[in-house]
Amino acid sequence: MTLTTARTAPRVVLLNPGPVNTHERVKAAIGSPDECHREPEAQELLATVARKVTAVSGGGDTHAAVLLTGSGTAALEAAVSSVVPADGRLLVLDNGHYGERLLKIAEVHRIPVLRLEFGWARPIDLDAVDRALAADPGITHVAAVHHETSTGMLNPVGELGRLVARHGRSLLVDAISSLGAEDLDVVADHVDWCIGTANKCLEGLPGISFVVAPRERFEQLADVPGRTFYLDLHAHYTSQVGSRTPQFTPALQVLRALDEALDLTAAEGVAARRKRYTERADAIRAGLLERGVDLLLPPEHRASSITNAHLSNGMTYDELHDGLKQHGYVIYATQEKSAGVFRLANMGQLTADDITGFFAAYDEVVRRHTTPRSPSSPAPAEAAAVTR
Repeated sequence: MTLTTARTAPRVVLLNPGPVNTHERVKAAIGSPDECHREPEAQELLATVARKVTAVSGGGDTHAAVLLTGSGTAALEAAVSSVVPADGRLLVLDNGHYGERLLKIAEVHRIPVLRLEFGWARPIDLDAVDRALAADPGITHVAAVHHETSTGMLNPVGELGRLVARHGRSLLVDAISSLGAEDLDVVADHVDWCIGTANKCLEGLPGISFVVAPRERFEQLADVPGRTFYLDLHAHYTSQVGSRTPQFTPALQVLRALDEALDLTAAEGVAARRKRYTERADAIRAGLLERGVDLLLPPEHRASSITNAHLSNGMTYDELHDGLKQHGYVIYATQEKSAGVFRLANMGQLTADDITGFFAAYDEVVRRHTTPRSPSSPAPAEAAAVTR
């Protein structure tokens, strides 16, 4: 596909929870000139983006950010594998797929880990966390997911942070799907290690992730034995913050796109973005309920940027996904434990017209799926191909 073809291709509406539809200024930034990552301009870019992601996380001069070239999981693995000391223990709070991911990362690195499993689509029991911390003084760190997109649940990070701080432990939060839209402040919420990514609610492009923490916490990692080479958080901190140079080659063009996305985030404001996302989510949920589609979570547990709904009308996920994609709308599946559920994210540059168009496409897919066809009639996919 040529560049000209790619730019003139019909817009695809991404209703998956990242990557997202981005602003034209973000798309333009990816076309920045070739440059060397050891030059002052690139080093200044690294420092600027780190300062901006620290600010959007709620951190100030006492905090710093380490930027990594990789998806959100890269930064998550860097944090989990780097922050727990050799004689420490990690408590993982698990109420969905991404809670399970925290557990698996710890196990891969042979970090002593305990798991509090609450069940998918069930809220975190803060009293159970309180009891676990009181019963086991060997727990040094607690890890949790803020927005558990496998179910769409928003976990109570503020309450959790205050609880963990009261016990004198350190809190690590996977904010990959929440930062930039949900209410999160690393200082007020007592979050010691905040993990984020460019390509979800910050509305950047895939390829950059980061860890925000107090500078004091980063410096204390000097006493923690390294478990990885590329993802050694202290090594990246020493290089990026101490020497103002990347340890390895970063994705500079993606960084420039993130820099632009962060400026757009700051101009809009997180509260205003959350309001925009909430309006889109409300429209999606109302449209689904009007069509008799059941939602997975009650209102009090839902995040502002995703809706998990049960498949209906006798359709399989593949039938719904493929039918919608023919109309230019991409939805998302769930993991095996949420079989029979599909996801509609409203992150990114999603408009009211996009939602109206989605439901027109949805109704057409349902109609084609439920309308009996004579033996001579073409299959729905064939009919769509004829009329396109």
